[in-house]
Amino acid sequence: MERSFAKEVKQLRLGQGETFHGEGILAVTKALLQSGISYVGGYQGAPISHLMDVLVDAEDLLSELGVHLETSTSEAAAAAMLGASINYPLRGAVTWKSTVGTNVASDALSNLASAGVTGGAMIVLGEDYGEGSSILQERTHAFATKSQIWLLDPRPDLETIVHMVEQGFELSEHSSTPVMLELRIRACHVHGAFPASDNKAGQFNRNRVIEEPVHDFARITLPPSTYAQEKHKVEVRMPQAINFIRERRLNDHFAGDIDDVGIICQGGLYNATLRALVQAGLADAAGNSRIPILALNVTYPLVPDEVSEFCAGKSAIFMVEEGQPDYLEEAVNVILRKADLQTKVIGKGPLPMAGEYTAEVVLRGLSAFLDQAKPAGIDLAAATAPIRALDQYKAKAAELLGDLVPTRPPTFCTGCPERPLFSAIRILEKDLGPTHVSCDIGCHTFSTLPPFNLGHTVLGYGLGLSSAAGVAPNFGKRVISIMGDGGFWHNGVTNGVSSALFNKADGVLMVIKNGYTSATGWQFVPSTLRGQAGRITGVSIEKVIKSLGANWLRKVPNYRVGRVMKTLRKALTGQGKGLRVIVADSECQLARQRRIRPEIAARLQSGQRDIRTRFGVDDETCTGDHACIRLSGCPSLTIKVNPDPLRDDPVTTVLDSCVGCGLCGEVAHAAVLCPSFYKVEIVRNPNPWDRFRDALNRYLLGDMSKVRI
Repeated sequence: MERSFAKEVKQLRLGQGETFHGEGILAVTKALLQSGISYVGGYQGAPISHLMDVLVDAEDLLSELGVHLETSTSEAAAAAMLGASINYPLRGAVTWKSTVGTNVASDALSNLASAGVTGGAMIVLGEDYGEGSSILQERTHAFATKSQIWLLDPRPDLETIVHMVEQGFELSEHSSTPVMLELRIRACHVHGAFPASDNKAGQFNRNRVIEEPVHDFARITLPPSTYAQEKHKVEVRMPQAINFIRERRLNDHFAGDIDDVGIICQGGLYNATLRALVQAGLADAAGNSRIPILALNVTYPLVPDEVSEFCAGKSAIFMVEEGQPDYLEEAVNVILRKADLQTKVIGKGPLPMAGEYTAEVVLRGLSAFLDQAKPAGIDLAAATAPIRALDQYKAKAAELLGDLVPTRPPTFCTGCPERPLFSAIRILEKDLGPTHVSCDIGCHTFSTLPPFNLGHTVLGYGLGLSSAAGVAPNFGKRVISIMGDGGFWHNGVTNGVSSALFNKADGVLMVIKNGYTSATGWQFVPSTLRGQAGRITGVSIEKVIKSLGANWLRKVPNYRVGRVMKTLRKALTGQGKGLRVIVADSECQLARQRRIRPEIAARLQSGQRDIRTRFGVDDETCTGDHACIRLSGCPSLTIKVNPDPLRDDPVTTVLDSCVGCGLCGEVAHAAVLCPSFYKVEIVRNPNPWDRFRDALNRYLLGDMSKVRI
């Protein structure tokens, strides 16, 4: 959900001798400014979308420092920005959600890593892994090793995060290589403090521009330069990076009194590891561990002699590495065998191959490791007691519950303008039967869940139409493809619409135009009516589609379910061949509510008239079959006890969270359900005419309700 950082960004002006208090993503922003960046950009996406939000709110400060801010239309565009650092001493940073974002950016990243950089280049990645993730369960580590981009994974501590950002730029310039800084969602929002430094302007920036271009064929990714670049990466840049990491002591060593065993963990997992040790009675709350720990703030490349020195003399090492493949465990084993050390490396096995490593998961793995390694000086019964107690508590809780807690799948927000489209498809299926629905990434992906259960494939952001290319020619009827406006600008306009028109596809595309990239927090897109600082872009989805050659295009208001059904029926059953595009246009309800609430408050404060629309259900008319809920799925629709003592079925009711979108009534009308919904207009600060009408209505209703014989 979008939030404003207007108050917090004031702390970005703190300087030497002052202390910064805040959350992780603000600390990263402050560290970037302290590092003297000249440009910054990125593509929105959890869990680091707030970095772009912070930067937008801090535009005044960025302008003072000469920092250019770019809201990129895709991760590929953001990665290509780093090309500025190839020939010029410009420090720059870009950000996006990994790993799907890194997939999109991989072409630019490969070329960037091959050419190398002059100015420091950093990619800040949201390592969105585990049960709280919104993406595929993959790791950034594969991209780092593939392209030889150094990977930083700082401990979730503000001072460490800031230090690694600053040192990351130094490492990048020292080894002429871009670096990645991965942050898990908890690190993005962890709170803490660190000593601030003065912000720095880049050597060159918007206020002090470069006068002459630099051309160096050795930095062009074209043979034969690429052959030399590959050799340079391995023989020069890698040793330079390893020496820098060793000399600057970027990885953290924590001593302990138990020398028989040790723990090597990713920096980002240090807190979970320490918490497990505290639970096992092997560390105190201040972070003093009895077992030595090597926390890898740099997970690629590893420093071989650092690893071997830590493992020397130990019988076993507990390797805490989240996800699979187990890159670090394999690398540590190779380092130890080459150093002729026989220390056992135990990680996957006690720890699961996949899934997020929470403190409980690490505690279970630690207990199994201790049981297997049996280190001297540890009371195994006491150290493994917490996990046995936890299992007993869970068993007792399950017994008391008596059954599993019902699942509650995520769904659309109250009043969401996307829900009516899927209601229309469901109702239309009664006449036309079901068809294949090629879904896309965004809020509309919730249509694949109850109550709609629509959407048979999800292949990538903006790829809803592309993923129907193989289905449509082999299907007995026209298929439907879904695409949001965020996906349209990201990938859909080229790989979707233009490709479908070029290949003369015959199908239906629904572009959901709600005005924002809503799923990741209401960020602006090129077609947002008012973008950053109130600027109007003037970019139109409809004009772009028509300019590509689409002949069949209709625009419909989302909430008019009957009209949506009529248009969709024509698209699915119309004569002729070709792509049929329906642009469903209604503003994101969350954005609308945020926009109108201050306006309403101002009107009420000044005594002006205001009308609020609400909907309700007539208990006497409601049949109790709840088809309205099944076809709408609105969170403000629920059930209550039937007030009629002669009827057992509960009736539908509307909660106070209703925003007055009117979908419930539209669905009831379009699906020919019971006419139980009614509309109420609540007038605040009524004028004399409102009061007269109200009095007249009350009189007439009272008169008509009298019993006549």
